[in-house]
Amino acid sequence: MLKFIKGHLESIDGVATYPIISLVLFFVFFVLLFWWVFTARKSYIKEVSELPLEDNNQNNTQEL
Repeated sequence: MLKFIKGHLESIDGVATYPIISLVLFFVFFVLLFWWVFTARKSYIKEVSELPLEDNNQNNTQEL
């Protein structure tokens, strides 16, 4: 199976650029993600982290 795929890939011109493009996109995505995490406001992070708890508390008070 691998020889079949390798044979078809060798016939494509410039096939080596696809892994490079995917690596660059992967790298850029995670660099931007890390940048966003480190520059996000602490108040926003705290608010978002408490969302599941707030929803659960609202449901509990409505049931009581």
